[in-house]
Amino acid sequence: MTATYTFDVFSTLDGFGSHHGDWGGYWGKQGPELLARRHALYEEKQRMVFGADTFREHVAMLAASPAEVSDPWVTRMRNLPATVLSSTLREPLDWPDATVVTGDAVDVVTRLKEESDVPLRSHGSLSLNRALLAAGLVDRVQVTLFPVISGRTGQAPIFHGAADSDLELLETRTLDGRTQELVYRPTVHAASR
Repeated sequence: MTATYTFDVFSTLDGFGSHHGDWGGYWGKQGPELLARRHALYEEKQRMVFGADTFREHVAMLAASPAEVSDPWVTRMRNLPATVLSSTLREPLDWPDATVVTGDAVDVVTRLKEESDVPLRSHGSLSLNRALLAAGLVDRVQVTLFPVISGRTGQAPIFHGAADSDLELLETRTLDGRTQELVYRPTVHAASR
């Protein structure tokens, strides 16, 4: 049996994963249900999987403003075991239980899925997860969709260049009356193979 791999990502309605504007964290739309849901997701035993760039961004964000980034789910994420795919980072890392693994991401995640006794989750790591989607290794795409359009300030288009994929809706919930959480099972679109 292989471990389930979830690509967990925050998005604006127009598909951006971050911004350079004055929106603030969560595009200013965080609320108690969102934060409670995130905490519940990260309470489960699991292993995090990060690409090097996202890992560096998380470490820098937490180091620069630990008081502002003190949501319990972020603390929990930081304390989960993590695999970081990188050819440039070296241990020790500023993360309690992180291991650097080099090599082809598809090969590494294939092995992790076969060997892990807990589910795998990646928050962010867009280019890594686009490659894993194309290889058919992502079991669930979990999109937290914030009710904003950031056409001028949006950065990191989440699915830009990703393989065409069909999505089967598995779960949906509304948080704080405005933010949607959508969970899909992806399959690479037949014509894209």
